[in-house]
Amino acid sequence: MTQSTPPAAAGLTYRDAGVDIDAGNEVVERIKPLVKRTLRPEVLGGVGLFGGLFDLSSRYREPVLVSGTDGVGTKLILAKQLNRHDTIGQDLVAMCVNDVLVQGAEPLFFLDYFATGKLDVDTTVHVVGGIARGCEIAGCALIGGETAEMPDMYPPGEYDLAGFTVGAVEKSKLVDSGKLRAGDVLIGIASSGPHSNGYSLVRKILARAGITPDNGGLDLDLGGVTLADALMEPTRIYVKPVLELLARHDIHAMAHVTGGALVEKIIRVVPAPLGLDIDTSSWPLPAVFDWLQREGNVAREEMWRTFNCGIGYVLMADPADVAAIEADLDRLQLAHWRIGQVTPPRDGERLRIR
Repeated sequence: MTQSTPPAAAGLTYRDAGVDIDAGNEVVERIKPLVKRTLRPEVLGGVGLFGGLFDLSSRYREPVLVSGTDGVGTKLILAKQLNRHDTIGQDLVAMCVNDVLVQGAEPLFFLDYFATGKLDVDTTVHVVGGIARGCEIAGCALIGGETAEMPDMYPPGEYDLAGFTVGAVEKSKLVDSGKLRAGDVLIGIASSGPHSNGYSLVRKILARAGITPDNGGLDLDLGGVTLADALMEPTRIYVKPVLELLARHDIHAMAHVTGGALVEKIIRVVPAPLGLDIDTSSWPLPAVFDWLQREGNVAREEMWRTFNCGIGYVLMADPADVAAIEADLDRLQLAHWRIGQVTPPRDGERLRIR
């Protein structure tokens, strides 16, 4: 008796394994017009090459390239819970471009990395649309990126983001804190909210308060804006106004107030043995931070090291130049305050916050 041969198994495809190439191609086609709006004259070759091309020759004599990379932390979890995917990309751009700005660099181009377990075309386009919008605000080109569909790496509906930017500054105009002196004044420029830092603590406070995306707690009014809107407000991009200030004024140092906040980020750009005095009573605590502090019973010292508390970017300048800088900040409609000063060497801690 002869044995029958079992039927051949059906041939597998990449889609059977969880990767939908057609969906990826659809994303590419839908984001092309968004990306095109960000392009600058220095971009060569357009969109879709293996590498992005950018011509520096016409703008700089001695360019110093300044690079930065970042993410948006667990603000991404809140964005998914609220189904708000259209602004988290702007957060991603802001976190990167504001960092390279600190050394006086103009962000030239940006690349993003979007990773997910299963590609949702609409969600991906919303996210990349936010990235493109952030690039437009910053004046940098969205020159490339990667969309990675990786089944079994992420649960359904989950995704992660990372960004990378390159900026340039003339070597002679590099802001490196070398001019910083005792007595220099700190000018704090307003943040738009928590930006993209401290959201693990934010979510812990929401949980303690019994607030979920479904029970209406995020509709709480905070002086004309809901709690949800205050928490999801995109990170402010300071690039264009600060570049304008740099062209008009002698700014000795700058700081982008992100993770580590008032405690760690400003002192980072101050060379030892100089120190800082920061007076937190010199600006009003925005309503969203007041709510977080009260609901979480968060000590003020913990607030200072976790949240920007209303100050997103700091300029440091000679006292004689401060009034003119403030006048330009008023013209640029950026709220600002004198929040402290650089101090001479002293025994003990270099940073005093009160």
